[in-house]
Amino acid sequence: MTRALVVIPARLASTRLPRKLLLAETGRPLLQHVWERATRVRGAARVVVAVDDPALADAARGFGADVVETSPDHPSGTDRVAEVVRHLAARGEVHPLVVNVQGDEPELEPDDVDTLIDLMAEAPTADLGTLAEPLDDPDELQRPQVVKVVCDARGFALYFSRAPIPSPAGDPPEPGKPLAWRHVGLYAYRPAALAALCALPPAPLERRERLEQLRALYHGLSIRVGRAPARGARGIDTPEDYARFVERWRRGLVAP
Repeated sequence: MTRALVVIPARLASTRLPRKLLLAETGRPLLQHVWERATRVRGAARVVVAVDDPALADAARGFGADVVETSPDHPSGTDRVAEVVRHLAARGEVHPLVVNVQGDEPELEPDDVDTLIDLMAEAPTADLGTLAEPLDDPDELQRPQVVKVVCDARGFALYFSRAPIPSPAGDPPEPGKPLAWRHVGLYAYRPAALAALCALPPAPLERRERLEQLRALYHGLSIRVGRAPARGARGIDTPEDYARFVERWRRGLVAP
């Protein structure tokens, strides 16, 4: 099995849910839930939490995480991951693959990360990799918060959008096929592609859709898309999201 560096970029500031990664109504900080899930990835050579604030560093070290303190000025989690890669490379530690795990997804499925790692091993020409899950709810298809992806015949991304893609105005999907594919926000990078991506300027389509992955496509980098089981929304963005997660946790519906 290919082994990957797994990085969890962790930012303290959050507009809709202040200091969300430190919320601990389950008895554990939200960030700890993510880290615990990431440490169960079979293909992880190392799991690093990349923090932008001493409070996050203290919390992460408190629950045993491997921590790298990064600049608070990064515009995105991708840039934070790239700083970790540079930091480790300066010490002679180089990994053939880097996986970016979102710090606000406490119900992360380790198997999905392993699927992504295996996908990149099977697609040596891919610069980046990500996952998508079947989407069959017409209302979800219309929601701009749900990012959709369409792929070519080889499984490489053609486009990501907040709009319904493919358009529901045309022929219906083939029997047994979903309406669309929902993008799952996991990313794998070849180190050279990660460095190139962070050096590129934002693309017009990226700014219009507010989707960073469009920068890669706009500038000619390839993104292989694997398929994951349908799991629905995963991230914690609002107080309501967190309250629902805590309730699921208390009812024993969240895997320990």
